[in-house]
Amino acid sequence: MNPATGETLREFAVAADAEVHAAVLRARAAQSAWNEIGAKQRVAVLREFQRLLHKKKLEVATLITREAGKPLVEALLTEVLVVLDAARFCVENAFAFLRERPVPHGSLAMKTKVGRILREPYGVIAIISPWNYPFSIPATESLAALVAGNAVVLKPSELTSLTALELASLLYEAGVPKDVFQIIIGDGATGSALLNAEIDKLVFTGSVATGKRIALAAAACLLPVVLELGGKDPMLVLDDADVDVASSGAVWGAFVNAGQACLSVERCYVHRTLYDAFLEACVRKTMLLRMGNGLNPQTDIGPLIRERQLRNVEAQVEDARLQGARVLIGGARRPEFGSNFYAPTVLAEVTHAMRIMREETFGPVLPIVAFDNDDQAIRLANDSDFGLAASVWTRNRARGMSLARRIQAGTVMVNDTVACFGISEAPHGGIKASGLGRTHGIFGLEEMVRLKYVDSDRLPEIKKVWWYEYGEGFTRQMEGFIDLMFAPGLHQKLRGALRATGAFLRKGRL
Repeated sequence: MNPATGETLREFAVAADAEVHAAVLRARAAQSAWNEIGAKQRVAVLREFQRLLHKKKLEVATLITREAGKPLVEALLTEVLVVLDAARFCVENAFAFLRERPVPHGSLAMKTKVGRILREPYGVIAIISPWNYPFSIPATESLAALVAGNAVVLKPSELTSLTALELASLLYEAGVPKDVFQIIIGDGATGSALLNAEIDKLVFTGSVATGKRIALAAAACLLPVVLELGGKDPMLVLDDADVDVASSGAVWGAFVNAGQACLSVERCYVHRTLYDAFLEACVRKTMLLRMGNGLNPQTDIGPLIRERQLRNVEAQVEDARLQGARVLIGGARRPEFGSNFYAPTVLAEVTHAMRIMREETFGPVLPIVAFDNDDQAIRLANDSDFGLAASVWTRNRARGMSLARRIQAGTVMVNDTVACFGISEAPHGGIKASGLGRTHGIFGLEEMVRLKYVDSDRLPEIKKVWWYEYGEGFTRQMEGFIDLMFAPGLHQKLRGALRATGAFLRKGRL
């Protein structure tokens, strides 16, 4: 459905369990050949994908807007641009990343050995992706998996399946074999079937509740997973911050994609000396935001994805209102724009007893709290089950960096917010209830490979000292060898070397 208009865009049949398992078997059969073409060839395919996406950028962005509701310019910047840059990162870094690397041996006992680190694909990577960023999230994860030599089976949200199919079309045109990248259309039951298929790893983005169920199921078969489970990101505005800049950052960070972003500003803490001025600035700037269909270039705020999401936002705002929060602007539906529109909302006098400060909201709400000093601000920021991202706003960069180190989050930005998702080199992921593992950057590539250590001996015709036979004399010799390597004084090292000499001359019984 188009959430702005209610128009039915397309209907799909839900994939049955047998279809899901068959898709995974096809992916497994095709993966070896994809891996064997080599990293250079796969990089060339991604380069072609990048070219095709750039050519079709407006067409892809328009589809995203029709299906997810966000303003067209946001579809271009937070989806298409992010994926173009992710492709750039893979093209520039994948070959060097996948190259074998030597492992130096520091131990004297192992100096005759030569070690290498190999990075090998898992095989079949399953990806379950959400509706809020239906192109950038699955695409960045899929590009990393594919360039590392994996096959991918993607289950997109049932609310944004068309965007996933467009991703597949671009990849196929670029040269990815159809069995190497497959789309499975369906609902939660389809995702469960994919989890229970013969996959080698799962990358999931979604709710904490579903993530916990996936973790339990994965534990039963030791299936490795990456889980990005959302956030309740704090924004700290220090007493030396620029109120005009910080308030603009707060308004954009809270309301981008109608607040339906894991990295949204969902808790805003402002130093008491700036509190009133900051509230006034946020309300004034929120009043200027224009709601409507995202295809209208004048639109700043589009719809929520569906009625259920709108009801969740309403319930949290009403809970805050009943407990004493002040609604400075918004706080109500806007049916004149459509059934899924909710007014951008600024709340004051909120507390951590309210749901709006504890639960992920995923809607256009900016709750603002005053604090008195930096230590209190850090305590408030860390008082959350989530730990995805955070931001600190200050004119003093060193101060901001110092406080950033004290915040419990996977990412902390100083004087910006949300944009970290668009930095291809930066790892994306959180701590606590925000999940496990990372996507994006080198650490995202690491999630797509298994590490293998390969060792060979330079002296293959010589028996090793530590092989049988054991005995009292051999024990003394090995004690001396340990002294040679680790004794604190030169005299003790030399004595150890003399005691160890016999070990290298013995032939052993076997």
